[in-house]
Amino acid sequence: MRRSEVLADETIICLQKALTHLREIWELIGIPEDQRLQRTEVVKKHIKDLLDKMIVEEENLKERLIKSISVCQKELESLCTELHVEPFQEEGEITILQLEKDLRTQVELMRIKKKERKQELKALQEEDQELCEILCMPPYDIGGTSVPSLEELDQFRQHLATRKQTKATRREEFVTIKKQIILCMEELDHTPDTSFERDVVCEDEDAFCLSLENIETLQKLLRQLEIRKSQNEAMCEGLRTQIRELWDRLQIPAEEREAVATVMTGSKARVRKALQLEVARLEELKKQNIKKVIEAIRTELVQYWDQCFYSQEQREAFAPFYDENFTENLLQLHDAEIVQLRNYHSVHKDLFEGVRKWEESWRLFLEFERKASDPSRFTNRGGNLLKEEKQRAKLQKTLPKLEEELKTRIEMWEQEHSKAFVVNGQRFADYVAEQWELHRLEKERVKQERQLKNKQQMEAEMLYGSAPRTPSKRRGLAPSTPGKLRKPATSTCSGKKTPRAGRHGADKENELNGSLLSGGYPNSAPLQRNFSINSVASTYSEFAKDPSLSDTSTVGLQRELSKASRSDTTSRVLNSTNIQP
Repeated sequence: MRRSEVLADETIICLQKALTHLREIWELIGIPEDQRLQRTEVVKKHIKDLLDKMIVEEENLKERLIKSISVCQKELESLCTELHVEPFQEEGEITILQLEKDLRTQVELMRIKKKERKQELKALQEEDQELCEILCMPPYDIGGTSVPSLEELDQFRQHLATRKQTKATRREEFVTIKKQIILCMEELDHTPDTSFERDVVCEDEDAFCLSLENIETLQKLLRQLEIRKSQNEAMCEGLRTQIRELWDRLQIPAEEREAVATVMTGSKARVRKALQLEVARLEELKKQNIKKVIEAIRTELVQYWDQCFYSQEQREAFAPFYDENFTENLLQLHDAEIVQLRNYHSVHKDLFEGVRKWEESWRLFLEFERKASDPSRFTNRGGNLLKEEKQRAKLQKTLPKLEEELKTRIEMWEQEHSKAFVVNGQRFADYVAEQWELHRLEKERVKQERQLKNKQQMEAEMLYGSAPRTPSKRRGLAPSTPGKLRKPATSTCSGKKTPRAGRHGADKENELNGSLLSGGYPNSAPLQRNFSINSVASTYSEFAKDPSLSDTSTVGLQRELSKASRSDTTSRVLNSTNIQP
């Protein structure tokens, strides 16, 4: 049994006791029955009125609770909808009072959440507005709802984080560009003359609008300043180059050069002005020393002609080089020519360097060819011959390779520029072919001279006989005593030697026969260049294939030694034997 029911039973018992006590009092007092009845009616009415009043009050309470429950449910439903949360559901059976309390509690919680979300939304919107003003971007559109959902707030926060990163990136870019702009302006001695330039340089960095348009304008301004700076640097460097050239041409002393050393670096406006003044001074001095300057330019021209492999015809094509009337006009012609020649050398520097390497290799190849035909090289000590042969073998591989690579590069250049690349007045391929042909002709000339010499020697041996070869000492044999040579017979009639006219005539005849029978040509005959390029051995490999063009093999060396030995034997015989005609 509930305590309230027990309390109600006790209330009834108390009421009964009170009525019983009233009746006892009325009995003792002697109140008549009709008055007792009236008094009992009064007690009854009083109790009934009290209970009815209490019942009415409790009924009103019940109505208020029900009404409150209805209001809370409606408000709670609205709040759940605004906050995008699930509606409140009461679990199990519950009294009206508890339901009203729970609903009221939930409503309060939802109100707090709504307030918090609206406050956060307001703070995010204020922050977004600040970023929009700095970045010049439209505000974030969260929709028409007054109370954002948790997802919408999270998206708003991510959006703000992105804009903050954009702001940081643009600000860093702005600060970097601003520093570069200030440095360029200082370098150019430039004062901000537009409102935008003043905003960039003079205003507070936080007040600058970091819009894309402003950043692009900022980059454009920096590019313009950098172009001006580059032009200024190029101008200053050109002035310095001009000054150095004039110094060298005019032979300006070192102490006078040191006087302007402070402006030989940097590119500020004051430096440029100082360089221009120095150039003007040197130009005036150049006019006063035209002959000296022209001679210096001519020396430089010769150097460039050599580096560019100019032929004599190409050099003579510049007629002012040989003009001795030193005038301002002549100086201008020389200046223009040296500028053109410098540019030509600079553009083709790699090709000229390749040709120079080929010529060095070619000279080394000719030197090895000369040494290879020299029998005295076998008397060298210390492994020089082996070292030379290794270098020669290496050169035989590298020279054709270098030649072919250079030809390929030059052919590509000629196709690209639609003109011939000239070396010493010839196309490079013709120039190389000519060198090989000249080498071949020189080998042929030497060969014919050697054959003529051998033929003359053989004719002399056939006519006068060969001299006995001196016996050589052999290891392990006892030395033999050489016999005495027979002295030649002399005439003692007059005590003087009789002139050997017959021998003299024979020598003349032998000389005549040798020159006519040999079919050779005199050594003084000039080497002619009436050959065809198509017949030229254009590579070392082709040249090496013809055994008649090279005597560098072991067989060739042995042949040379054998011929040299025979020649030495013949000479000894002629010197040691008295042969009468």
